[in-house]
Amino acid sequence: MDPNSSKNIHPTFEKIIGREEKEHFLKQKSKVLWLTGLSGSGKSTIAQLLEKELVRKGFFTVALDGDNIRSGINNNLGFSIEDRQENIRRIAEVAKLFLDNGVIAICSFISPTIKIRNFAKQIIGKNDFIEIYINAPLNICEKRDIKGLYKKARNGEIKNFTGISSPYETPQNPAIEIRTDKRSIKESVYLILEKITPLVIQPKTKNQKPKTS
Repeated sequence: MDPNSSKNIHPTFEKIIGREEKEHFLKQKSKVLWLTGLSGSGKSTIAQLLEKELVRKGFFTVALDGDNIRSGINNNLGFSIEDRQENIRRIAEVAKLFLDNGVIAICSFISPTIKIRNFAKQIIGKNDFIEIYINAPLNICEKRDIKGLYKKARNGEIKNFTGISSPYETPQNPAIEIRTDKRSIKESVYLILEKITPLVIQPKTKNQKPKTS
């Protein structure tokens, strides 16, 4: 990359409509909901139902999922620690764009290390980054593995697979922790909704009615 290329970039963030005005238009507070956990823990399934429930309640959302992102914007990245960090950097920057436009972003990514998740939090901002740990034991995740990824990883067919040949570091202090080996998907989603709804509801004005289910 040309070290002087940044000199030719002139951001115009101050000239576009700001986050506060867009939140007011959408009648919500934007946040980034960051779902992390092992493959097979239930992240994507929970994210899909969570988005449906939020939309049903009148919120405007976007869902960013690991496989979808890797098939498009990040299809040039592998699974080394360096590529995983770049994967998360790009996702976090995209999520921040949605955040700054008043949208609730639901991000569903393994994001295996504390360092990588803190990197995402730094980009997004700690006050807007809600870490949700989708927790299921490795043996349960393997039993749920309809794609056969864990089997391939144990056979050496997939390198750097989280939980097998690459580490997963559990969140130290997540905003929400969901044990999907002990709760149904529906119960898990409603527990998350109970925690996050107060954070995304825009404070009422005199002429504004609250969003209800």
